[in-house]
Amino acid sequence: MRAAMASADVDDDVLGSDPTARHLESKMAKLTGKEAALFVPSGTMGNLISVLVHCDVRGTEVILGDTSHMHVLENGGISTIGGVHPKTVKNNPDGTMDIDKIEAAIRSPDGKLFFPTTRLICLENTHANCGGRCLSAEYTDMVGKIAKKHGLKLHIDGARIFNASVALKVPVHKLLQAADSALLCLSKGLGAPVGSVIVGSKDFIAKAKRLRKTLGGGMRQVGVLCAAAYVALQENIGKLEDDHRKAKIFADGLKQIKELSIDATSVETNMIFFSIVDGSLISPKKLCQVLEERGVLAMPASSTSKGNFAYSFWSK
Repeated sequence: MRAAMASADVDDDVLGSDPTARHLESKMAKLTGKEAALFVPSGTMGNLISVLVHCDVRGTEVILGDTSHMHVLENGGISTIGGVHPKTVKNNPDGTMDIDKIEAAIRSPDGKLFFPTTRLICLENTHANCGGRCLSAEYTDMVGKIAKKHGLKLHIDGARIFNASVALKVPVHKLLQAADSALLCLSKGLGAPVGSVIVGSKDFIAKAKRLRKTLGGGMRQVGVLCAAAYVALQENIGKLEDDHRKAKIFADGLKQIKELSIDATSVETNMIFFSIVDGSLISPKKLCQVLEERGVLAMPASSTSKGNFAYSFWSK
């Protein structure tokens, strides 16, 4: 990756002239079955831009999961910056939301004097806070039909969509075929140092590019970063299956420790969530210290005394 970065052919990407960025974006558009793509510095910015394109009137509403990354871990940017109202629907343990609950959350036009106007539905695949669970193409297609039925758009936070593709043995473009837009991260499971890509129609990307500039995400010789991202795309997708295998082995091992609680059957990709059982003498902080001393990094996913932990495998 560093060699590719050093030798990258670069120009001014704000003006659309960086050849390495254009090459990566073209590759991502083709891979996802969309018309166009845009490189952005982070997944959070990519999701925010996507919501702002679809919800271009302040006070409109997006339907999304109550434990989704966009709702819980992106600083409430859609509200604070975009003036977009989140309408949450309960996420099931497998990362889905019940179809009937999604449809019930859509605002009736009859109440437009009082309520926000629903513009967008967002899904997350894989779903991080549900332990890296995969959403099937069939489920996503059903949500897409609901969106079209009500004249809404569908955005997919696919920060780990490549993990879902490998685990489900389904091409990325099929997992995204119902989506009007999607965010794909190249710096998580694929191991690039920086960057994500948003995909959609040419019109969507044209609007997204302007918003990227507004948010400070327009970078000049960005081909230096895109070169590393392209290496990740070419070389690391094939490593994800082994990441998933290691995660399952690790989960099975954790299951043998009586002070810990884990549902090993829920480990579908590269994320592991486990808890300290009630009555255990070890604290979350101490457990993290002990693990780190042995070369294992864990992150507390809860501030409760019981302690919930997240652990991920990723390619290097």
